[in-house]
Amino acid sequence: MNYGDLPQEYSSFENSKIVVLPIPYDGTSTWGKGADKGPEAIIEASTHMELYDIETDSEVYHNGIYTAPPITESSSPEKMTEAVKQKVNELIKQDKFVVTLGGEHSISIGCAQAHIENYKNLTILQFDAHSDLRDEYEGSKYNHACVMARLKEDAPIVQVGIRSMDSGELENMDKKRVFFAENIWNDKMWINRLLNLLAPNIYITIDLDVFDPSIMPATGTPEPGGMLWYEVLRVLKKVIRRKRLVGFDIVELCPNPNHPSSDFLAAKLIYKILSYKYTWGKKLKRKIY
Repeated sequence: MNYGDLPQEYSSFENSKIVVLPIPYDGTSTWGKGADKGPEAIIEASTHMELYDIETDSEVYHNGIYTAPPITESSSPEKMTEAVKQKVNELIKQDKFVVTLGGEHSISIGCAQAHIENYKNLTILQFDAHSDLRDEYEGSKYNHACVMARLKEDAPIVQVGIRSMDSGELENMDKKRVFFAENIWNDKMWINRLLNLLAPNIYITIDLDVFDPSIMPATGTPEPGGMLWYEVLRVLKKVIRRKRLVGFDIVELCPNPNHPSSDFLAAKLIYKILSYKYTWGKKLKRKIY
């Protein structure tokens, strides 16, 4: 099965500009387990999508979308991170646009680090209910609760939708670069301030619990007061039009048979981002290795 159930013409590695990389890892999550089933559920749901995007008047699959074999390293979060980083680096150097599917949020460390190594002037834009700024959690610096603490060591970050955190994370947080959910829901100008904080190149990491549980209940750590579909798309649209999106990941889907719409939302979100990227997004003129 491949993302979108595409024919060989649009899903072979040779014919594809885009690579979807599943990472079914759930080794450090601490509440709802099941994120390791997320990539498979997203890909299965994607086979039911209409491939014409009304908003962009495009069919982005014509750029080719290859679904890679999953990365299955799970002996430790550190070894998983290294395996992911190595594979994403390999794909970038083959001139592929990489979309990684979690799995829990710790998979984003290796994905983002690979992009940081390959692109100068890059900001990591996080959509998430949680700040994930603990330096260490449950004995590991590569726990899902430490993702942004690790990435902040290598590149500037901007955080959107945050509404849950530990007080100990405050010392590692730059509030000028955080857009808390409670402050943005009725603020029409916040996206302009966000854009001013971003470098020319952007890597996006989306924890699906950034969405309100009313439309995304199937996550390991749902939080009330989240963003809605068109609110998130509005931000993504403006960012992708103004900046160069060089890669992104979608994480923390915990499939629930009672809520299959969550699987479809995740699959559709990927397709929308790709549609924005290849219709309106700035084309990357030059790779910097």
